[in-house]
Amino acid sequence: MNTRNEKSTALFRKEMVKESLKQSFVKLNPRILIKNPIMFTVEVCTAVMTIVTVYSAFSNSQGSFVYNLLVMLILFITLIFANFAEAIAEARGKAQADSLRKTREDTPVKLIKGNKIEHTSSSQLKVGDEFECIAGDIIPSDGEITDGLASIDESAITGESAPVIREAGGDKSSVTGGTKVLSDRIRVKVTTRPGESFLDKMIALVEGASRQKTPNEIALTILLAAFTLVFTIVCICLKPLADYSGTTISIAALLSLFVCLIPTTIGGLLSAIGIAGMDRALRANVITKSGKAVETAGDIDTLLLDKTGTITIGNRKATNFYPALGVSEQDFIAACLLSSQSDTTPEGKSIVELGYKRNTQERKIVTTGGRLIKFSAETKTSGINLEDGTEIRKGAYEAIRNIVESAGNSFPKEVEDTIVDITGNGGTPLVVSVNKKVAGVIELQDIIKPGIHERFERLRKMGVKTVMVTGDNPLTAQYIATKAGVDDFIAEAKPEDKMEYIKKEQTAGKLVAMMGDGTNDAPALAQANVGVAMNSGTQAAKEAGNMVDLDNDPTKLIEIVEIGKQLLMTRGTLTTFSIANDVAKYFAIVPALFMVSIPQLAALNVMQLHSPASAILSAIIFNALIIPILIPLALKGVRYKPIGASALLRRNLLIYGLGGVIVPFIGIKLIDLFIGLFF
Repeated sequence: MNTRNEKSTALFRKEMVKESLKQSFVKLNPRILIKNPIMFTVEVCTAVMTIVTVYSAFSNSQGSFVYNLLVMLILFITLIFANFAEAIAEARGKAQADSLRKTREDTPVKLIKGNKIEHTSSSQLKVGDEFECIAGDIIPSDGEITDGLASIDESAITGESAPVIREAGGDKSSVTGGTKVLSDRIRVKVTTRPGESFLDKMIALVEGASRQKTPNEIALTILLAAFTLVFTIVCICLKPLADYSGTTISIAALLSLFVCLIPTTIGGLLSAIGIAGMDRALRANVITKSGKAVETAGDIDTLLLDKTGTITIGNRKATNFYPALGVSEQDFIAACLLSSQSDTTPEGKSIVELGYKRNTQERKIVTTGGRLIKFSAETKTSGINLEDGTEIRKGAYEAIRNIVESAGNSFPKEVEDTIVDITGNGGTPLVVSVNKKVAGVIELQDIIKPGIHERFERLRKMGVKTVMVTGDNPLTAQYIATKAGVDDFIAEAKPEDKMEYIKKEQTAGKLVAMMGDGTNDAPALAQANVGVAMNSGTQAAKEAGNMVDLDNDPTKLIEIVEIGKQLLMTRGTLTTFSIANDVAKYFAIVPALFMVSIPQLAALNVMQLHSPASAILSAIIFNALIIPILIPLALKGVRYKPIGASALLRRNLLIYGLGGVIVPFIGIKLIDLFIGLFF
């Protein structure tokens, strides 16, 4: 990981704190603050207290000037702390955006015009233009490779220094503006307009410019506004009660009680929690197109994953050789090595690697004078014709069977049995023939990624159903699914099969996530509640999904689900803590206000606070201080463990519910002891 990501992990950098403090005052603008009803209400209370403070300088009817000034200042500080929480969360995103913006420069372009190359700049490019890049060039715009293959350095975007291969004609054909070509030559077709590139969208997203509140966040805001309304009515009703009991209650006391009882803690941290959720996804190298996508990931019921590259290492590997009767193992290995000389696929290379390991007699493989037969989709075979007339072929069972039987030779029964065994174990058989006679079978196996079974077990504990998607036959698919530990599989999958499965799950009321990288994945990515496209994938896939994984790691879905659950859990726990806080504040202020005129209420003064004045100041000081104390928790998120919902609820109520009651009792009492020295 490069220094860009290392630097950005610091929670409070000096320059970030300075900018956030500045923004804390900017956000006092009522037109900005009204988006947060709770803190807007606190601002109104602060404005009223400012008037009361000025009035108390000329009259003692509302208490002393110093006391009212202290209340007003504490309410103002509460606002600043709440704004700071949101500003510091936004600043972390903006710091990422600043580093990304450095990669978005006006880049020289070798524009292809017919058979000529014209030199221009990236700002002049239009959708449909084609340009050429060679080793050392910066790719000037997002696009699709139409010709060639190259090694690309994407560290400016992903933070990872390892180069990646991009080539025309596949699902790894997409390139991003700002990345660097390290080798070879590619021809690229522009797919985005200037200012609308993937990098531009990333910058806008991480700056929070396009962030909208999620449905759960809106619902919680409405709930908190309802709490505020209820406590507004409660506090208004206290005035006639006080008059009836002969108690004098100042405006400062009423406003202090009101601000302490409404859930200011979660009100001040709510926006920061949402922004931090998107930020944590970004730090996992996942660009989210909305906070809703991250939040939805936390509620996912079903997860669709491709087998290749996700559950398996991506390429099948040769694991064993099975010679036919009458063929020695060394002769068969030699035939396998010879037939794989023209096979440049990862499978072919693995056959050569295993063959040389098993070639105990160290026989020299000579192909001089031979004619290599490359793999053909028509024949489904590859091989070699040696100088002495020997013909060796390697290929699929049906293809070799046709070659053998067309020459009048029989296909050995024991070889057929071996093929059935290999297929039953989830493997792929490749049959080798020498001079149109069966020489034996090579076993290829999908290698399950280490630790994948444990990761699926973690998802299962979260209540997420995992579904493997593969083009393999049902027998092979079932073997891999069982071995990997997934809950279900779709064999011989076509694009429409993925869509139908997603729709079926959604009809049953479930939320579905999937990952894809190809154009044929775009419909399913768009249909899924959470669609994660790989950055290396096609433009169609990236446009269809609501997240883009910059690392091109399909297992990242598991991290995304955990980030989503952590976001929901953080919001829930801090809401629980905030509401529980009100209990302690109630026991601090209400008895202090009425116990002189209603002595029976003295029993509720369990904290034995020094005086009514110190009780009110202690409560609102604690109310202000708890917000910055909880900012690191809001930004980092509550640590998530894959346990059941009921166990999670019990833990949250025990830690944050009970803690939300106990901590204020201790904090308010300590502050009161200090204030008691002056009042």
